[in-house]
Amino acid sequence: MSTGLALVVVAAVTAGSAVVATVAFAVLGRLVQRRSTAVAVRSLVTRVRAPGRVVVPLIALEAAAEAGDLSRTAKTVVVHVAGALLVVAVAWLVVRTTYVIDDLLLARYRLDAADNLRARRVHTQVQVLRRVTVAVVSVLAVAVVLLGIPGVRNAGIGLLASAGLVGVVGGIAARPTASNLVAGIQIAISQPIRVDDVVVVDGHWGRVEEIALTYVVVRVWDLRRLVVPVSYFVSQPFENWTRSTADILGWVHLEVDYSAPVDEIRTAFREIVASSPNWDGQVAILQVTGLGTETMQLRALMSSPDSSRSWNLQCEVRERLVAYLQERCPWALPRLRTERAVVHDAAGRSADGPPSGRPGDGSRHGEASPPAGEQRP
Repeated sequence: MSTGLALVVVAAVTAGSAVVATVAFAVLGRLVQRRSTAVAVRSLVTRVRAPGRVVVPLIALEAAAEAGDLSRTAKTVVVHVAGALLVVAVAWLVVRTTYVIDDLLLARYRLDAADNLRARRVHTQVQVLRRVTVAVVSVLAVAVVLLGIPGVRNAGIGLLASAGLVGVVGGIAARPTASNLVAGIQIAISQPIRVDDVVVVDGHWGRVEEIALTYVVVRVWDLRRLVVPVSYFVSQPFENWTRSTADILGWVHLEVDYSAPVDEIRTAFREIVASSPNWDGQVAILQVTGLGTETMQLRALMSSPDSSRSWNLQCEVRERLVAYLQERCPWALPRLRTERAVVHDAAGRSADGPPSGRPGDGSRHGEASPPAGEQRP
């Protein structure tokens, strides 16, 4: 058999195997979608469908080239090319298989559950370790492909001789990337942050949306995305509001007049939080926490199941307490006190006010006027 005819046979075998693989995966995909199969089987078929349709023809190509009546040169070229492509396809297949774990965890540990602490922990570990696996598999695949090329394999001897210098230069150049990779592995193990954690980073409040190998994406409350290097979370202080539990305390400060009825305001505050769906029924305290020259400060402290509902509860308490003060005791709202300066003559009479010692000198509470000759600012 001539080389040209042998190449046609090899191509026909490869094309036929590609058609068979495509039809087989299509039929298998329809079967798992129609029937109530296990999540693992359905995910496995869906994830490996694309790389599987590439791996099968490449295996057939390499086998046909080895068994076919090709010339030595043609066989060497076809086998090496098919082998290199097969290594890349198998690496792709392994990477896609790692996503099956994600699908299984998503079905078992749901992030939208009320108590998702364990789900966030598991998802974080799997995401980081999966990315590390993808990086390792990719590097190994490239190394195997390069070692399969004779010219590169021979040149590797010279590269090994200068490995010390290359390692030093490469280490200096890749130091930021390497530190982020190490930090990513550290986060996967120690977990100072997890997916869907509520964090405050550099004054920005948001939720951890994604943890990659070298960076973390934080979804800020106004839907902006804050991209932070992974090494930041192992070297800089930050706030994690859901490290162990999601419940949190919120507070509201009110400035009121000294004549404000604190006990009545405290009762109204407890009624407000008791009627709110954002309160978890644990903490509801109102105390006087500060005294100023004009007003006193009240602090309303209340607990909520999570930070989002805590914010809503704080806004609700502010609005309803202000409405209560306006309706029930408007005199308790902060006011500015002023007094009119009065100068008395020797007879105890003033030019613009009543005699000293009698109310009506312009003070807000009707207090007595100061002695003759004395001014009050």
